[in-house]
Amino acid sequence: MNRISIQKQEWDEKLLQSLSSHLIYAPLETEFSCDYVKLEAGTIPEIVYNKPKPVTPLKKFFLPVKENVTIDSSPLLPVAIIGTPNCDVMALALLDEIYLDQEYTDPAYRQRRDNTTIISTDCLSILEHCHCTSYGIDPTGNDHSDISLALIEDQVILTVHSPKGEAFIQSLGMIVTLEPEKELLQSLGEIHSSVLEQLKQQNNGLPGYEETGKLISESEMELWKKYASTCVSCGACSAICPTCSCFLLIDRPGFEKVRQLDTCQYPGFERVAGGEDALNELPERFRNRYMCKYVWKPEKYPMKACTGCGRCIETCIGQINKNELILELSK
Repeated sequence: MNRISIQKQEWDEKLLQSLSSHLIYAPLETEFSCDYVKLEAGTIPEIVYNKPKPVTPLKKFFLPVKENVTIDSSPLLPVAIIGTPNCDVMALALLDEIYLDQEYTDPAYRQRRDNTTIISTDCLSILEHCHCTSYGIDPTGNDHSDISLALIEDQVILTVHSPKGEAFIQSLGMIVTLEPEKELLQSLGEIHSSVLEQLKQQNNGLPGYEETGKLISESEMELWKKYASTCVSCGACSAICPTCSCFLLIDRPGFEKVRQLDTCQYPGFERVAGGEDALNELPERFRNRYMCKYVWKPEKYPMKACTGCGRCIETCIGQINKNELILELSK
């Protein structure tokens, strides 16, 4: 691996210089949330590193809630996104499988992906509903991002995973040379081990991804009726999920096409001509999302359709806890 260690102050200075040549987004914290913002000179020192997770999933940068796909909306400058957690990075890997399919490549999605450098961050702590490791996803850097980053003891450790990542490092005037000091890497490894242990204890008993799919496919409707009883079909769970990507394509005069976020949790999602609707009943509609994530998507794609971020639990108006449902299934 190509690694470089740089003082935090120097890293901030490099980012400041790059604002003239890149659009850079990174998570900042407020009293209400932690979410991505476009960086300016004064906000660079406030970037949140190594903390899960921005409210907005990474998919928002590549699949806007609403866009006119017949109009070129590509940015004039290359984009860099700093501070993406690995649950989102692995979710983007699934979206790549869908939207960069060789036969049916989505040109708008490809343009954004080609123009964007992903700088992931190691999670050095956990939140209440994080469960990435239950599905075999490591909360530390991996080569599905262009660069992975960890901030420890006022040192920024960067690991370069792709030519795009190396180009970004070089654009900052940095050269990948020597490994960071062994003591620094050892400290980082100890924190990683602690985070893994915390996740293991927090999600004790939660079945793995493949086992969950089997449980869901064999489940009876009574359980789904029970958990769907507080669902209001708002679609928040699907909208905020980093892997959900259903959309409507709306025709406009002048042969314009508008792509708009859709979700299987909306009433009428599967309504067809004549009024037939396979998901008219709420428990069926509620169960459909789980079937898609754990049963149907794995049949077609190698990447996991749930990466354990926990956002669906946190955003649910009906206070439905996905993990509690799956634990009940397993018993």
